[in-house]
Amino acid sequence: MSRITSDPSIMGGKPCIRGLRITVACIVRLLANGASIAEVLTEYPELQEPDIRAALAWAGRSHGA
Repeated sequence: MSRITSDPSIMGGKPCIRGLRITVACIVRLLANGASIAEVLTEYPELQEPDIRAALAWAGRSHGA
């Protein structure tokens, strides 16, 4: 199962982590604003570190990086 999913019935189809209501954009925004991976995992205990890494990789690919 892909860690990044997109379902029109969840968050309007925005890319999310494993079908949860946590968007890739939310994770990337937290990290861009200085949160550490550990802080993100504390804020969202349903996430796993590979979820965060997948969100970063997805964001990088979607923006041509």
